[in-house]
Amino acid sequence: HKMAATGAEAAAVAAEEEKRLPEGDPESGGDSEDEGDSDSSGDGEDEEKENEAEIQRLEEQLSINAFDYNCHLDLIKLLRQEGELVKLRRARQKMSELFPLTEEIWLDWLKDEIKMASESSEREKVYELFERAVKDYICPEIWLEYAQYSIGGIGQEGGIEKVRSIFERALTAVGLHVTKGAALWEAYREFENAILETTQPAPGSVPSPEQQQVLCNQLERIHMLFRRQLGIPLLDMEASYAEYEEWSEDPIPETTIKNYKKALQQLEKCKPYEEALLGAETPKLAEYQAYIDFEMKAGDPARIQLIYERALAENCLVPDLWARYNQYLDRQLKVKELVLSAHDRAVRNCPWTVGLWIRYLLAMERHRVDHGIISEMFEKALNAGFIQATDYVEIWQAYLDYLRRRVDFTQDSSKELEELRSAFARAVEYLKQEVEERFSESGDPSCTIMQNWARVEARLCNNMQKARELWDNIMTKGNAKYANMWLEYYNLERAHGDTQHCRKALHRAVQCTSDYPEHVCEVLLTLERIEGTLEDWDAAVQKTENRLARVNEQRAKAAEKEAALAKQEEEKAEQRKQARAEKKASKKAKKRIGDKRKADDDDEGEWGQDEEAEQPSKRHKGDGDGELPEEDMEVETGLFGRSGSEKPDHSANLKEKASTSRKDTPKVFHDSSKDSVTVFVSNLSYTMADPEAKLKELFESCGEVAQIRPVFSNKGTFRGYCYIEFKEEKSALQALGLDRKVVEGRPMFVSPCVDKNKNPDFKVFRYSTTLEKHKLFISGLPFSCTKEELEDVCKAHGNVKDIRLVTNRAGKPKGLAYVEFENEAQASQAVLKMDGLTVKEHVIKVAISNPPLRKLPDKPEASRAPQFAVPRQVYGARGKGRTQLSMMPRALQRQSNPVAKAENGMVQNSPATSSQPPEEPKKMSNADFAKMLLKK
Repeated sequence: HKMAATGAEAAAVAAEEEKRLPEGDPESGGDSEDEGDSDSSGDGEDEEKENEAEIQRLEEQLSINAFDYNCHLDLIKLLRQEGELVKLRRARQKMSELFPLTEEIWLDWLKDEIKMASESSEREKVYELFERAVKDYICPEIWLEYAQYSIGGIGQEGGIEKVRSIFERALTAVGLHVTKGAALWEAYREFENAILETTQPAPGSVPSPEQQQVLCNQLERIHMLFRRQLGIPLLDMEASYAEYEEWSEDPIPETTIKNYKKALQQLEKCKPYEEALLGAETPKLAEYQAYIDFEMKAGDPARIQLIYERALAENCLVPDLWARYNQYLDRQLKVKELVLSAHDRAVRNCPWTVGLWIRYLLAMERHRVDHGIISEMFEKALNAGFIQATDYVEIWQAYLDYLRRRVDFTQDSSKELEELRSAFARAVEYLKQEVEERFSESGDPSCTIMQNWARVEARLCNNMQKARELWDNIMTKGNAKYANMWLEYYNLERAHGDTQHCRKALHRAVQCTSDYPEHVCEVLLTLERIEGTLEDWDAAVQKTENRLARVNEQRAKAAEKEAALAKQEEEKAEQRKQARAEKKASKKAKKRIGDKRKADDDDEGEWGQDEEAEQPSKRHKGDGDGELPEEDMEVETGLFGRSGSEKPDHSANLKEKASTSRKDTPKVFHDSSKDSVTVFVSNLSYTMADPEAKLKELFESCGEVAQIRPVFSNKGTFRGYCYIEFKEEKSALQALGLDRKVVEGRPMFVSPCVDKNKNPDFKVFRYSTTLEKHKLFISGLPFSCTKEELEDVCKAHGNVKDIRLVTNRAGKPKGLAYVEFENEAQASQAVLKMDGLTVKEHVIKVAISNPPLRKLPDKPEASRAPQFAVPRQVYGARGKGRTQLSMMPRALQRQSNPVAKAENGMVQNSPATSSQPPEEPKKMSNADFAKMLLKK
């Protein structure tokens, strides 16, 4: 539907451009002799050159990314300002092809075209433009403008009937609009009243019967408009009733009065919802949904359609709202033009939502749209920029289902069948190439598309050979270890193949399955019990017994390991418990000695120095749990070759100062019963001068602080973490909100106080690790980019709720950020517009936030078979984060057992891997590492 500029149009545009030239422009022959005017003209030329350069830049930007919505708006604004009408028309045309245009954009476009349309042929083009405008959204203002513009063509043949037709369509579309519908009714009546004036006979003349009939007909039209309007609940309808009473010479009919009262009652029911919409803030989704539910109960299709359209005009980027509207149209109204129009607008507004595309394809098939158009729409869907790999699997499956329904399988061969097979092959290749390259995964690990292809070949085409080839391919993609995959193939072979291939499949399944080997063993024995010979039975029994024996052996070893680990944990817990008891007893003894010395000696500073000198073997424990005797400390630090008796002399002053500064504050052990009112603060600066005072000032805003326990090293220096105990639990919960607050240039970490001995798996991570469709992950940012600068970039694409710049523990930026938008729609639009954007000469990458799964420590379970050793490469780039480095020297790394080479698509386990579980790496000390390196 592109509007090509013909020669006549170009001439008209040139004339218009001449009219729009500024008065001071030298080309217009204006006041060129005045020097001041020349200066202003020069300034105008400079501005014009700047605008031309900006126009060129925007056009280049759109050639790279045609879906940059804001770039389209900026270009249209500049072209309109410059009066470049041909380019302006082209720019608007391109934008309208990609996006539904807002009411404001359409009205500007229409007004510009109306100014230029003087001939009848140009008026027709304006009519075409109006027809496109009213299809994007339900806009009373555009309909009113359309009707009023059509009145200008009343002098042409059939002009009056055309105006009436447009008014009637407008009333059908928006005449029920409670707040804005009355304006259209009044405009229609004014038009008919104007026609009535032309039919009145001249004063003093007697009208002929024909004139009398025309006059009566026109009066009846106006009566009918009043009566129709008064039967609809519209705002300020009392004034319309009073106007009708005044205008009509005859009494108002009883039926009209009855309908009017009924409409008033209905208006009273609608008013609360209209008032809620008036008082609500954008996006008003809850208010609109309540209104929709109200109209759905009433059951008037026209009113339901109108309220949905009103909601969508203000929330056009909410996929769920489009989905509910389209579902209503599909199931209730079933009007082809209405249904397809709504689906088309849905995918143009929310192209990233795969569900809307699938519903559109189904609706087109349901209404028997031409195959070529459906295929074209599918190609558009592939280019829509979905946010997950699985979305592409879904759209391909929907299209393949459609193609399968077109095939007549009673024929051996047909064009439709070949097209279906070609599409299956293309789908598999597309997921492997395009999708995997973008998402690092195909989105179809179980190969569901290939499975469906195999079913079609086996069940509908009787081509079991092709089905076997497909399943062979499926198994080579890492699915041979799953029992359910083998049983799926076995069931297909059982239904459409032969016993020989069933037996062969089950034998291979027994050998390869690692998740539920008992299940496939049982299926094999059942097959041989029903159909096998004695030799087949013996072979199956021997095969399953050997396999299950290996499995049980592996499980027994896993159980032994688990028991050994549990025993080690118990021993460690007992040792920790005993150590804590000894520390507590030692602390009490020291406290008694200290109290006695305090009573005998008033010189506290001297006492502190003597204490340090007399007891050099005591060191401060970093966890704040008191002090250890030197012989116990050696056990803790022996791996590092340190001894408590060997203390450098230069630390004496530090220890003296630390002792002096803390001598008045007796050490308090952490009471685990107070965990609920305590928070653990870490990642603080080691050079913090007075941690207790500094942190008290920070955390007092959360509630009354009972105690602050900073942790110091044995040298008396602050170790960067502490415990803060509050009087109330709600204060501790509020304190967690200070997590990541920057203190002295470092992000401070605030977490709940949890005993790791009782909860070894407890891990505090403040942020979600799952897919968040309303949040973006941005990488490649310059390190100098601030939160405010990033917000300026993002807020053009939606309402930004939060921005988090990712930093390391020292507070230095990593060039990564998370940006949270108000909803999924805004985030998806921002991905389309921001991905590949240049920020401070850095090209950024933008994607929906979907962090890779965190790798959990392996925990062997006695009840489950251990997983077979798989090389690291199988997991791809997302198995381990880029920043997770292996700390083992290359010289010590051992090549893991290679996976047995796949033979005919099925993994054959070697005796070593099948009979023994993978050995756990031996734990080595630093000394062991050193010895091994020296051997190298």
